[in-house]
Parts: sequence; structure tokens; C-alpha cells
Amino acid sequence: MMVKEVFKQLWKDKFARVALFVLGIIYLLLFFADFIAPYTKDFSDRTMAYVPPSKIFTIDENGKLSRPYTYNYIREFDDNTLEIKYKFDRSKKHYIKFFTKGEPYKFLGLIPAKIHLFTTDKGGRIYLLGTDINGRDVFSRLLFGGRISMTIGFLALFVLFPIGLLYGGISGYFGGKVDTLMMRFAEAIMSIPSFYLLIILASILPPGMTSTQRFLLIVIILALIGWAGFARVVRGMVLSIKNQEYVQAAQSIGASKFRIIVKHILPQTTSFVIVAMTLSVPSYILSESGLSFIGLGIQQPDASWGNMLKEAQEFTNIIYRPWLLTPGILIFISVLAFNLIGDTIRDILDPQSKVR
Repeated sequence: MMVKEVFKQLWKDKFARVALFVLGIIYLLLFFADFIAPYTKDFSDRTMAYVPPSKIFTIDENGKLSRPYTYNYIREFDDNTLEIKYKFDRSKKHYIKFFTKGEPYKFLGLIPAKIHLFTTDKGGRIYLLGTDINGRDVFSRLLFGGRISMTIGFLALFVLFPIGLLYGGISGYFGGKVDTLMMRFAEAIMSIPSFYLLIILASILPPGMTSTQRFLLIVIILALIGWAGFARVVRGMVLSIKNQEYVQAAQSIGASKFRIIVKHILPQTTSFVIVAMTLSVPSYILSESGLSFIGLGIQQPDASWGNMLKEAQEFTNIIYRPWLLTPGILIFISVLAFNLIGDTIRDILDPQSKVR
């Protein structure tokens, strides 16, 4: 079935359409994160730890319509409750400006720029989703951290699927002892508890590694763990495909075994590959988030949704600082959207699965 036809039918399903729209918005925000975020990924103001989300006012004290503005927070210590509290500094308004110069950054890490979607005037601070324990803007870090959490799955698939396709194709095509030996090895890999192996491998990574190096190694680890199950399914499909007439015709004209596998057999597994890819991405998002949550993934000060969610494991933060739960909400929404799209694509490419 043509990709255009699949997308057309996918768009007809209202749940899949909403999921596509949600993922489209998320990836668009992540792509323009440097421009949209009011602060850079290195911004920190430790005097403003756990500041609640800024309130934006459009009505002034006289009840008249005004340009959007906000107030800075003043930090105070309550001697009675022994708590740090924040209140508005109403002595000065800070107006919100759009498409103006702010902190310098490099768009996509390459193009120097200073223009941000929104900022405040000099001396003002705006925190749409509050700050964390180090006084870092949660909204900005969500955008930068999402780039890691939402791309790691696709990068792992680029490593995993070629290995699984080729391994399963060779095993199914040759059969016999080759098939037996290759499948026993794949089953041995599948028998290893993947998440625990992931924890072990991530924990032995050198502590001096940069987050970029750690990110790439986690991608490779995820791929090396996940290829075996995929290869096993491909092998089963190849066993039935290799007896087709067009394969026998290719054999009769002297085509090499590798060419037959790559050019004639594996393309017939495209529908399964598409479904498997869409359903695999959520698991890798959760794996990265889980590793970062327990401190074995992306390390501070670099952000990912997993290590940002770590602060929310404290009961007091859940009760008094609910904005710290935002990364978990985004993980849930993203995983749900991918699963809805994957299930719909499976129903389109294999209508019998929907009947079953």
C-alpha cells in the first residue's frame, strides 16, 4: 500500500488525527526550542529556586485593558512555618515583549541568534512553568530536554532495524543449521531482562563522559538490546516469502543470495517494519526516561524529561510544586500518541488484525 494512501486512511481516524496533531506540535516546538524558550539551556538563578509559575496580567490595577505584563517574585522566609515563600513585587511592572532580543544562542547549534519569541523588559523574569531547585526555567528546559527524549527512539531504530532486518532475512532464507544457530543466539539475547541489562551497561559508563557521548552510547545500547525480537519476527516472514515465484525466478537467473534477500524478500516486510517502528518508539522514550530518572542516563546540568522528573519523586514537591510533574505529563502524552498512531497503522496495513 502506498505511503500516501496509508496517511490518507490514518487521517480519517479521529484518534490518530489528534495524535498526529499533538506530535506535530511537540516536534515543532522542540525544533524551534532555542527561539521559543525565553532562556538558554545554561540559564540559572539560584536565588529563585522553586519559584511558582509567573502570572501574566492583561488588566491593570484600574481595571483597564493593558499590554501583557508580569511581576517579579520576592523571596521571603516565614519564621513561623520555617518555609520560603514568594510574593509579587508590585513596585514595578515588567511588560512582555515579542520577537525581541534576549540571551544569545545558536539556532540548532549552528546559527548565532538573539531573537526570542517572548521576553520581558530589562530586570524582569518570566517563568511560565516555574523553576526547579537550581532556579532554572522549567519551560525552557522542557523544550531542550524534549529534544533528547523525543529523538532517542528514532536514532535507536536507525541502528536496530537494519541489524534486525538483515539478521532475520539471512536466518530465514538459508534455514537449516544456519537458521537454528542464529535463532538460538537471538533467543539468548531475548532471554536477558532488557531493562536490568540497560541499567548495568549504563552504570559502567565512564563518569567523565559528556552528555552527548552518553546519549549516543545509550542509543547504541538500546539498539543492541532490541534487535533480537525484531529479527525473529522478520525471520518468520522470510520463511513464507522465500518460496514465492518471484524469488524462485530470481534464483533461476543466477541472482546472488544477498541480492535476493535485500532486493526481493526484505521489501515485502515493509508493512510490518512500519508498524513495528511506530510501536517501538514509545518503549525507547520510556527506557531513556527511566534511565535518566534513576540517574544513569542524561546527566545534569543537561536536561531530559527523565532527569527533570526526578525532582517530582519527593512527596512535598508533588503537593506544593506540581509544575515539576510537567515532564511526566509530556512523556505520557507522547507515548500515548505514538501508540494510537501505531495501532491505527497496524489496522490499516493488516485489516484482519482489527477483526481479530
